[in-house]
Amino acid sequence: FGSQAAHALHVWQLMRGSGDLVIEDDQSDPRILAQVLPRVRARCDVLLGPYSTQLMKRAGRIAADNGWLLWNHGGSGDDVETAYPGHVVSVLTPTRSYAAPYMRFIAKESANRELWIVRGKGSFGRQVADGAADIARDLGLGNTHSCSSDEFADAALPLNWDMFSVGTFEDDIELVRRATAMAQPPRQICCIAAGVQEFGSEVTSTDGIFGIAQWFPGGQHDALLGPTEATFVDRYKALAGQVPDYPAVQAFAAAVVALHCVEQAGGADTKLLWSAATRLDTRTLFGRFSIDSSTGAQIGHETTLVRWAEGRPQAVSM
Repeated sequence: FGSQAAHALHVWQLMRGSGDLVIEDDQSDPRILAQVLPRVRARCDVLLGPYSTQLMKRAGRIAADNGWLLWNHGGSGDDVETAYPGHVVSVLTPTRSYAAPYMRFIAKESANRELWIVRGKGSFGRQVADGAADIARDLGLGNTHSCSSDEFADAALPLNWDMFSVGTFEDDIELVRRATAMAQPPRQICCIAAGVQEFGSEVTSTDGIFGIAQWFPGGQHDALLGPTEATFVDRYKALAGQVPDYPAVQAFAAAVVALHCVEQAGGADTKLLWSAATRLDTRTLFGRFSIDSSTGAQIGHETTLVRWAEGRPQAVSM
């Protein structure tokens, strides 16, 4: 995912035609992040955050402590998006709303299905699972259970059941493999990992599995800022040799919005950038951008439901 974000930012730089780009590898380690982030900030006018909710939590605290503004393209956690008003601007659908398209989809099918929400380790999985359970309750999906992956191992499962899995990419892959190998596997599976192309290289039989993505090709978002989806995808494929997944597109969109706000603010002053971001309500190829003016959390963007068929994910019409 970090490589995809890096490729996307190189595309952004090539399309912009000017400006320097500095990328550091945090190795998915909060300690290394704490070392490299100040180094990057010292060299840059605009600062984009790391990938993952846990790393963004650390990065947000560093930004707030130092009076910086950090553009968050990689951490959708509720506690990240709302924790540092004035210092973190998020482009991602927050975790509490992540599961909404799948829950709406199954509510249309039947309100009496038995759904198991299984969360992996970490705050991202817990927050998405809690949000999914709240949405299910609001939609009248009463026969819903929520548990950790450890508790799931000893769960008394019925004959007919469905599974919604949320965790790290590795957590989801392991849960899907475990569930499909059961004597009574779930009738239907949705997991966050199935929202990216790499899922197909990790799971033997993908057809019928649902995924949730922050972005998916063909969304036909009318970009008011930055290039069209088709233009970006073509440039990305030429550079990286593959179709981008949402980690690439959300990083690109963050750069597009950030530079627009710099132009509106007349510079990179933290307070002026924050003011420009809170006034903005627009669309990029990633979708809508609008933030809560008091917290910086994203309120305009929505996730996309996909379903695998013939070895590839396809957007589900709602």
